[in-house]
Amino acid sequence: MHKSLTVLLVTGLILTGCGWSNSGANPKNWFGGSKEAPAEVEAVDINPLLPRKRNSILNKKDEPVDIGVPIAKISQLRIERTPSGAIIHATGIGAREGGYGAQLVPDNSDEAAENGVLSYTFRVFYPLGTTALGTERTRRVDVARSLSNQQMDGVRSIRVSGTDNARESRRR
Repeated sequence: MHKSLTVLLVTGLILTGCGWSNSGANPKNWFGGSKEAPAEVEAVDINPLLPRKRNSILNKKDEPVDIGVPIAKISQLRIERTPSGAIIHATGIGAREGGYGAQLVPDNSDEAAENGVLSYTFRVFYPLGTTALGTERTRRVDVARSLSNQQMDGVRSIRVSGTDNARESRRR
């Protein structure tokens, strides 16, 4: 009994050190770590204080304008596998304090992968008044988005873009 328990413990310790953390069988390694990529999003300067134009003939309101802006910098991206698909977790650093309503907006209208790449823009809203610049820690914004297995079909890479940079995680 003692001999088999000792052999089992030693075997377990040896196998633990054999690179299980880098194995493709490890569910935490479904997507690799993210790496920085060049940004492809242009900064849009929208002044929310200016009134929207109205159609004076029919007195109807125009379609609402999205005043969300891309976040300044993407600092972290990770993809977690779930039984129903995957969850994209992204962390960004805003241009100033007070960012809210963060969302990952698909770059494609139908949210389908182009050439195996699923692309999102990390967008955030800021208060109308001025806010302090603050430290990176106070400007940090987190966002997550759930994807189904059907949305993940054919996806080899997921890319999240901000104003200054983008991060990309490839499937192993």
